[in-house]
Amino acid sequence: MKTLVATLLLALLAGCATPPPTGPQYDHTYTARGQSSRVRFLVLHYTVSNRADSIKILTQQEVSAHYLVTDDPVPVIYNLVDEKNAAWHAGNSSWKNFTQLNNSSIGIEIVNPGWKDTPTGRVYAPFPQAQIDALIPLVRDIVTRHHIAPENVLGHSDIAPLRKQDPGPMFPWPQLAAAGLVAWPDASRVAMLVPIFQVQLPDIAWYQKKLATWGYGLVQSGNLDEQTRTVLSAFQMKYRPANIDGMPDVETAALLEALTNPTGPLPQPQPAPVTTSPVIIPGETPVPPAPPVPVQQ
Repeated sequence: MKTLVATLLLALLAGCATPPPTGPQYDHTYTARGQSSRVRFLVLHYTVSNRADSIKILTQQEVSAHYLVTDDPVPVIYNLVDEKNAAWHAGNSSWKNFTQLNNSSIGIEIVNPGWKDTPTGRVYAPFPQAQIDALIPLVRDIVTRHHIAPENVLGHSDIAPLRKQDPGPMFPWPQLAAAGLVAWPDASRVAMLVPIFQVQLPDIAWYQKKLATWGYGLVQSGNLDEQTRTVLSAFQMKYRPANIDGMPDVETAALLEALTNPTGPLPQPQPAPVTTSPVIIPGETPVPPAPPVPVQQ
């Protein structure tokens, strides 16, 4: 009798310790072949704050990022948002045919004070090499796991050029390019293209089309308007940071062509239009030439 009571008591206790499962039960025997990561882009930012404030902002306010890389002598990498979730770092953004990139990207914030305006112009803060040495393996790990293409490793200024400048012209993109993590124009091809564009610069519509082909969002106005100069400056900030004035110059044209046409035939320079002087007959009043007809863009 005592044995029976003890057995029943043990069974009762076991039932209390492991309650029966509730809700749907899933069998994970099979895995679908047709699937991919939700992540297509990796976006880099600077925080414009010190370490303590960056942590506070990214954990206690509405803005967030998946990772934060500090500027300590031995940098710390904080994982603030699980990669399966969308962090709120990109905002109103676009790249190629994608918009609102929070849902399709991973964001990395880098502790950096950003910039300050001085009597001689805007000055951007550099990034410690130890910080970049910590960042590169993080980027490599993310792009490897999610199969992110090098042309989709971007700055915030790439995906939102009209309102953001981070990570700024001091960010060492060439180091990421040397590690095979970022698409970069081939220097020898750029050198071949420069003399071609020195003969004649493309018109503004060409620059706008090339910027859009590479991924930037801008209105194809055909005019050198404020939005075009701002997007050109964002492009220069990444690929030619020595001069980010937003002007459509020879080097910018060569960089754009090298990126968007890395292996195809080189463009042929268009000859400058031939102008002829009017023939003046002695004793007659010369007739001024008719004004040129504006070309509709």
